[in-house]
This record gives sequence, structure tokens and C-alpha cells, in this order.
Amino acid sequence: MTSFLGPAPDSDGAQQIYDIDVARDGFVMNLSRAWAHAPDLQLGVLALVERAAEVGGLTFRQRGVLVSAMASTLGDSYCALAWGTRLAGEVGAEAAAAVIAGDDDGLDPTDAALAQWARRVVADPNGTTAADVDDLRAAGFDDAQILGVTAFVGLRLAFATVNDAIGARPDAEVAAAAPAEVRAAVAFGRPAAGSSPG
Repeated sequence: MTSFLGPAPDSDGAQQIYDIDVARDGFVMNLSRAWAHAPDLQLGVLALVERAAEVGGLTFRQRGVLVSAMASTLGDSYCALAWGTRLAGEVGAEAAAAVIAGDDDGLDPTDAALAQWARRVVADPNGTTAADVDDLRAAGFDDAQILGVTAFVGLRLAFATVNDAIGARPDAEVAAAAPAEVRAAVAFGRPAAGSSPG
């Protein structure tokens, strides 16, 4: 079982999201098999995520920082494994695992400010302060970019929350591709498909 949902019916939309996965990763992700019940929702959410990243001026590395910090704060193993691995390709496995564990010492000041903001947005969005936003300004982000960064985190949070709630398990391929340090840091969330639930 890859999620709590049954198999999605065949459709052009489902095939579209499967083809995107295969082109990017070489396999169809478990989360896409679930979203295939309404593939336009997945495509719509991810289009908004991409637009928010553009508004935020985010590099691939910065996206990895934000998603890794967001996912670990949420307790989402799927995105933590997938994006922790991508982040490891940018900053090294030890630094990526540290971000997942809540330690930003291996990051430059700009990336550390992004990681800290992502954790605040996930943990207590009503507890953020003007001083927290000033930290992002000090890191070089203007107000439009701060909105984009925050929307990126919020949309990735929504996507991960849906995946978690419907029981989407990280793919065995995603877990296998993760560096050992990243796998060890992801001691939360649902186990990868093919592994024991406990």
C-alpha cells in the first residue's frame, strides 16, 4: 500500500503527472498515484509553488533549504528525504542532515535565515514578528521576495500535509537515493514503502 487511497482511474491527467515523474525521477512517485484521482489539483498546486519560488527569487539550493526545514518541522518524512537529498547535492550530506535536525551552522547566513523563517512559518505562523521579517530583509530579500518565500513555504506545507494525511509513503527509490546522513536524520513521519511501519 502506497497510500490510504485506492488506485486512481486512468486519465490523460493522471498519465501527464506520471510522465512528469518518469522524466524527472525515472519512476512514478507514490504521491502522484494518490493525486492522480484529481491530477489538476497537483498540477495547480505545483504551478503555484513554482510561481512563488520565482517571486521569491529562490535558487534550487534555497528551495532545498526551505523544504528541508519545513518538512522536518512538520514531521514529513517524504519531503524531508526527497529534498534533503537534493539539498545534500548542493551543500553536502552532513549540512543537509543538520538542516533537517534543526542545525543551520553549515549554511551561509542567507540560507540560515531562510531555514529559520521556514521553521517559524510551520511551527507558529501567528507567532512571527516584524523582527523576524527584518531578519529576511537583512539577508537581502525585499518585501515582494519575502511574500514569495512565505508563499513557497506555505504552499509546500499544504502539499506535504495532504500527502501525509492521505498516507502517502516515501518511495523506496527516494529513501534508497538519500545519503546515509539524511536517512538517519529523518527519524519521523511515515516509513518508506517497502520498509516496516515500526
